[in-house]
Amino acid sequence: MNNFLSIDEQWLHFKQVKELLDQDQQLTISKEVVAKIDKCRQYLNKKLESSDALLYGINTGFGFLQNVKIDKDQIEQLQYNLLKSHACGLGEEVPPEIVKLMLLLKIKSLSYGHSGVQVATVQRLTDMFNQDVLPVIFTQGSLGASGDLSPLSHLSLPLIGLGEVYFKGIKMPTAKAFEQLGWKPIQLQSKEGLALINGTQFMSAYGIYCLKKSEHLLKMADLITALSYDAFDCSTEALNVLIHTIRPHKGQVETAITINKYLAGSEIISRKKQQVQDPYSFRCVPQVHGATKDSFEYVLQVFLQEINSVTDNPNIFPDEDMIVSGGNFHGQPLALTLDFLAIAMSELANISERRIYQLISGQRNLPLFLVKEPGLNSGFMIPQYTAAGIVSENKQLSTPASVDSISSSNNQEDHVSMGANAATKLLRVVNNVEKVLAIELMSAAQALDFRRPAKSSPVLEKIYHDFRKQVSFNEVDRVLHDDMVQAISFIQNYSVN
Repeated sequence: MNNFLSIDEQWLHFKQVKELLDQDQQLTISKEVVAKIDKCRQYLNKKLESSDALLYGINTGFGFLQNVKIDKDQIEQLQYNLLKSHACGLGEEVPPEIVKLMLLLKIKSLSYGHSGVQVATVQRLTDMFNQDVLPVIFTQGSLGASGDLSPLSHLSLPLIGLGEVYFKGIKMPTAKAFEQLGWKPIQLQSKEGLALINGTQFMSAYGIYCLKKSEHLLKMADLITALSYDAFDCSTEALNVLIHTIRPHKGQVETAITINKYLAGSEIISRKKQQVQDPYSFRCVPQVHGATKDSFEYVLQVFLQEINSVTDNPNIFPDEDMIVSGGNFHGQPLALTLDFLAIAMSELANISERRIYQLISGQRNLPLFLVKEPGLNSGFMIPQYTAAGIVSENKQLSTPASVDSISSSNNQEDHVSMGANAATKLLRVVNNVEKVLAIELMSAAQALDFRRPAKSSPVLEKIYHDFRKQVSFNEVDRVLHDDMVQAISFIQNYSVN
């Protein structure tokens, strides 16, 4: 197992990003990438020496101030001023895992040699990643169009010795961390500040993190659903391969196959059933879970393209002798797909809550609220309330951010994606899905205990017994908040083959 990820000319894959986080790998920069970055920087230096042409953000002001020429002896000061003036974030701090992803993705975008930065700047970002020097960044401040200006400014402030960082898990001024590390601030050159804060790395990091978490929750949702199938004494008729052969959406087919596999060998599922059909929350799981999986795959492809792209402005093409101003920083592709994934993932929780409701409803020889002596005990009555409230919150959070726009920079930047808002609320949605699935797991395990001595399948008995090591059968009323927190932790750490 490699303990590092090389930033080179190759495509950065989802599996590599996941391993980087899960295995706490470090980053290296290939010689080819170093050469590309340096070639671009040298080209820009020569261009500025030989020409007085206005180059946006290099020797001009920014945004509406694009026509204000900056004297050559002020070009470096311009970059410092940019980082300081644009660090206007508010709100909660960005989680450390996402900050690490922002560093990775900024390094990757700069590695293509179209941004004009120094090798030393990219190396320092790499050192920050490897030494866990994580800038303090805030969730509010980006419109998702001129790049993630404010969050990326906070990401970049430590390069010039400003801002705050977490170092060895302790929050401190950057200067203090640099003193401990023996580092000196980077002396920014022309265009570097703009290259650092133009880009979509805030939106992209949130998206990749949510995709990583969603991938795991999609697997857990199928496994927990299969447990609920036996707990509610369902029929497998709706999982019959013939049904899905004549409507072969990829995710739908895969979901039916997966749940059938999980149920194989179950004593409960093989018994004769009294009902002709099961409720939609069970019968239509392949169609609902499958649609979310297909949506996930589409969103993943968009984000993989994005993290392997150059998203700052202007773009420098040394071989073509061109510096071109455009709009690769605009987050529209991300904003739309972040909203799409929020909608798709929220449906996992929506249908899960309905299965919870069916399990506690007193049907199919299960006691009301899954507890002995209902009335004296409320049992699982209120966890369903909690799930319902969370599902309703997700419905509100799934209102698209990408349909909104607001003009900025004195109407120079007159259409924005709002992808940053889509990104932060997507994480809330995904975390909420995890909570609802945890409540379903609690409910299904409790219901299964009332089916004893009948047994489920080997796969489902394993997750049941593993879960029972952390959360015991609810004999009489107790504080279920503690059980729910344990169930969430269980889902986060459970490995699905």
